[in-house]
Parts: sequence; structure tokens; C-alpha cells
Amino acid sequence: MSMTASRVADLVSLADVGVSFRTKRTDVTALRDVSLSVRPGEFVSIVGPSGCGKSTLLKLVSGLLRPSSGTVSLLGSPVEGPRRDIGYVFQRAALLEWRSARKNILLQAEMRRLPAAEARRRTDELIEMTGLTGFEDAYPHELSGGMQQRVALCRALLHKPPVLLMDEPFGALDALTREHMNVELRRIWAETGTTVLLVTHSIAEAVYLADRVVVMTARPGTIEEIIPVELPAERDYVRTVAEPEFAKVTARIRNLLGAASASD
Repeated sequence: MSMTASRVADLVSLADVGVSFRTKRTDVTALRDVSLSVRPGEFVSIVGPSGCGKSTLLKLVSGLLRPSSGTVSLLGSPVEGPRRDIGYVFQRAALLEWRSARKNILLQAEMRRLPAAEARRRTDELIEMTGLTGFEDAYPHELSGGMQQRVALCRALLHKPPVLLMDEPFGALDALTREHMNVELRRIWAETGTTVLLVTHSIAEAVYLADRVVVMTARPGTIEEIIPVELPAERDYVRTVAEPEFAKVTARIRNLLGAASASD
């Protein structure tokens, strides 16, 4: 964790945030009265119905979107435009097909004009950390979906961001690969100390990964409840999903979402 982050009580803060916009037909309120604080090193998952504004929250934190009301702060300063001190991972890896895995990661360094030698060392560290050793020179079409997302994660972490935003990063993966990526992400988060905000439609994924789960209402999205996840820091996947605490939290989220009989 960076020294800057350690001096900030709340790394991310949204206070009474609202987002409204006008379409050709009507005025739409996407978010209303959203307040959320995230501490340094915390892992927070965000769940809610489709269209409730989960991804909009991430765009607010990144500065890609301005709130219509309320305030958004990052690292103790107002978010007033696109922030360069964050990492962002999307549902699609969005790798350049003509660049190898290593060169896709280093694209971040080129765009940020990072020192070349330092960027190469950091890339090697991330490749080893994410289990991509041996695939550094492979092109995207030679990688599985899970490996492509690992490359995208390395690219997002290259500049050591204090905050990592993840927008349904494993939604396109099969169930077994998704579980494996959950385990890997939890391990990588523990090793890097980066603060993570994860948007997901999977209740099980949200609970397994997070310290707290933010449950949102249908549009206009607001926070229904923030649920602490009191599971051990070390989380073996099979044992964790069998824990009474895991069952209790997932059941609570399902009840709030009106999805008690629905699958993830």
C-alpha cells in the first residue's frame, strides 16, 4: 500500500451522490443518495439488479463520470476528472491481438511513460504473481479466457495503483475457471494490498472475495445495505463456501435482492 493511502482514513468516499441524465424521451435518475466509504486495503464487492448503477459507481470513482449531486473523493482529494492513479479491469480483457502478453502489459507503461527498466521488472513480477510464466510471448488468441483476464489484471496493476476497479471481470468465464480466478484474485489482492472495488452479478463471488458487500436497489440505485463478511482472511474456496457465515451472508443478500430461489 502506498504511503499516501496509509495517511488517508477513507481511500474512496462518496457522499450523497446522485446521477441523472436526459434521454430523448425522458429524464433518468441512475443513482440517488449514495454514500460509501472504503478504507485502504479493503476489498468491497457491489451487487444489485441489472441497471441499478453498479458500473456507474465505478465510473464516478475513476472520474470518467461526474455526479449530478454530491461529492466523490479519492485519496483525500475531490474527483474532478479522469484519474490516472487507479487501475481498471473490465469484463472483456480488450487485449491487442498483435501484441504478446508481455507487450500488452507494457502498453500501460508506454501510455504512462514509465521508466522502461522499472516497467520491465514490474511486468516480470506480475507475470510470476499471476501464474503467466511461460506464456509471456503468447498472443491473445493463444490464451484461454482466464489467462487473457490475468494479462488484463497485470496491465491494470503495472503502475501500482492504490485502487483497483473491477467491472464484472469474470462474467464471461465458465464456472470452474471463474472459481479459480476468484481464488487467484483473492491471493493477488492479499499480496499487493491494493484497495479493490468489484462489481459482480454473482452473489457467491461477491461474498467469497470481499470484506464487505454493498447491496444496491433497483434504479434509481441507492444502497440498500452494506454487509460485513466475517470470514477468515485465508480462504480456501471449498471450505469457505461451506462455512455457516458464507451461507448466512449469501442468504441475506438473496433476500435483499428478492432472489432467494434464483441462481447466481
